[in-house]
Amino acid sequence: MTLLSDLFLVLITYIYVFATILIPVFLRKKEKISKFQARKVVHLFAGLSVLTTPYFDWSWWAVIIAGSLTVLVYMSSKKSKVKQLKELYESIGEEAEEKVGYLQGPFHYCISITVLVLVFVIFAPGQMYFPIAGILLMIISDTLASVIGKRYGRHHIKIPWIKGIRSIEGSLAFFISGYILCLFAFTLLGVTNPLTQTHIGLLDALIYSLIASALATFIEIFSPSTWDDLTVPILTTIIIFLLTLI
Repeated sequence: MTLLSDLFLVLITYIYVFATILIPVFLRKKEKISKFQARKVVHLFAGLSVLTTPYFDWSWWAVIIAGSLTVLVYMSSKKSKVKQLKELYESIGEEAEEKVGYLQGPFHYCISITVLVLVFVIFAPGQMYFPIAGILLMIISDTLASVIGKRYGRHHIKIPWIKGIRSIEGSLAFFISGYILCLFAFTLLGVTNPLTQTHIGLLDALIYSLIASALATFIEIFSPSTWDDLTVPILTTIIIFLLTLI
């Protein structure tokens, strides 16, 4: 029964991910939404599939799903011979990605998820709340900071080496939303302790969330826009996890 339940969850996960990609691409082709909006919708919703990770009986299914989607995104380029993959690039590709010719940002996004899931499946399968918290910071807080920063940003943060604009308003939105998201991950998977996850106390969840959201905000401010999908989740997750071991 466990194999059947795992396969059913794999199917549901793939259906969800492809829906979050194909619907924005379709709306972009029909000019119902802008390229920026299409990209942010994909960025915001596709990664939420990571929430299924702790519920697999055989955790490696999560690695297989993340890895296969990483390959798919890498193949989505302006020179792709597969029509759907070329349309994906044209629908959500940014100007900064023209030089590399593929979806660099989304590829880094997928790499981060794959690496974090792989590392924790191998070394700490009972503490998946750490990578999930880091991934939620990337997919939701980063998106929210970008939207808030573009619309309400008035006080800009000047960092010479980053390709993009940071604002105090956007960074504040990142920190507040990040704290809420981390608390959600640590509480849902750690405090309430479903299935095989190692239990943690509520105070631990509150402290971990504060440290993780502050770290991620700092890392996001100083990371180039094409690299923050790598630096934010991976560095935040590794640092907060190592701190808990001290």
